[in-house]
Amino acid sequence: MSALSRVTAELERALGTDRVITDRQQLRTYECDGLAQYTVVPGLVVLAEHTEHVRTAVQVCAAHRVPFVARGSGTGLSGGALPHSDGVLVVMSQMRNIREIDVENQRAVVDPGVINLHLTQATSPDGYYFAPDPSSQTVCSIGGNVAENSGGAHCLKYGFTTNHVTGIDLVTPAGELVEIGGKAPDPPGYDLLGALVGSEGTLGIVTSVTVRLTRLPQDVRTLLAGFHTVDDAGAATSAIIAAGIIPAAIEMMDALAIEAAEKAVRCGYPAGAGAVLVIELDGHTADVSGEFEAVLRHCEENGAFETRVAADDAQRSLIWKGRKSAFAAVGRISPDYIVQDGVIPRTALPQVLRQIADLSAELGVRVANVFHAGDGNLHPLVLFDDAEDGAAERAEQVAGRILELCIANGGSITGEHGVGSDKATYMPKMFTEEDLDTMQAVRCAFDPDNISNPGKIFPTPRLCGERPGRRQGAHPLHEAGIAEVF
Repeated sequence: MSALSRVTAELERALGTDRVITDRQQLRTYECDGLAQYTVVPGLVVLAEHTEHVRTAVQVCAAHRVPFVARGSGTGLSGGALPHSDGVLVVMSQMRNIREIDVENQRAVVDPGVINLHLTQATSPDGYYFAPDPSSQTVCSIGGNVAENSGGAHCLKYGFTTNHVTGIDLVTPAGELVEIGGKAPDPPGYDLLGALVGSEGTLGIVTSVTVRLTRLPQDVRTLLAGFHTVDDAGAATSAIIAAGIIPAAIEMMDALAIEAAEKAVRCGYPAGAGAVLVIELDGHTADVSGEFEAVLRHCEENGAFETRVAADDAQRSLIWKGRKSAFAAVGRISPDYIVQDGVIPRTALPQVLRQIADLSAELGVRVANVFHAGDGNLHPLVLFDDAEDGAAERAEQVAGRILELCIANGGSITGEHGVGSDKATYMPKMFTEEDLDTMQAVRCAFDPDNISNPGKIFPTPRLCGERPGRRQGAHPLHEAGIAEVF
């Protein structure tokens, strides 16, 4: 009897057969996250409804040294929730309780499966909201946001998920439940929260999150500006930041991304624009009014040929609809695409975008650019048709070379999507062996048996003193020559 078979039998006894999925056709539902290029059918799925279900699943896996992976809504774009064919996938999407809204202390305590936008909807009657707002906020879960340290359009002013998490309940890879942090703004001791947020499920499974609530602003102004070129839009962005203005958001889309958004949602962006900026300011009315006039001036001085100001919430929603729908909208102009995620210094935007255009022309692969212009977080959408011989390989080559451009220009291989399965081979291009060994030492402190989402982030085994080995299986990292030992 295999280890997975023993785990299956024990979990069916402990949790009931209705919470344990073994049918292969049902298992295929969970074979990938939002990065559909990688697929692995999990060996077993556990549907967790509360913390004890998670603890039981992890304890049984730990007893048999069977790998496990946590999955929320499955919207991740780096293969971070990719399962293992001989492991357990713990699905958290039924854990959707908002346990507490503490308005007095500006905190909320939520289950990991709570949908990002639902927390804002629950707290807005009291004058608060949850600031991190990924484009997938209508479907992504807060537990997933914690795993990937997600940002969103308003991260320029309000920061990433890590800036809004004050406490976590964690089921360790040994199956112990530990409480880290709480409602206090700055708990004493080592910054374990800093290590856990963005660790992509490699240090355990989060079962509860305590988050900061942000007061709704007194005033919000949203501007749409059309430019003939991406360079002009980039110059306007730099001018705004150089003036000491920190908008809530500065988002940019190029002509190809605009074309896709128009076909998908008819957002009505300026005709003939080579790029548009969506700029939003919020805060006290007096501050917003003065800053808004300056922002408008900087846009016009840098070549904006058309500007529109949202007069009400309906117009604001329409302006944002084009940007928020951009990833999915690309499906209107290409049968397949890769969503990439990298970071560059904001001042390098024009140069890097020209290099991406040259790369696109060289390999004959279209690239639509959507990004957080204010902080240099790029989201190039690499378009291809998988039915065409060699198209997928060329697209992957372009996506990889874009990451190399980010590194060469002083940036990073990821801003908010994580490393996951997709970018592990690029880690040595950004970090030294000593850097990677230090990171792995932290991981080993939490997970000495390497069973918590193994095979992600790190390109080499580095397995807590064990001798590296390789096991054959369906995992895509095998095809990349990356070894795993469980």
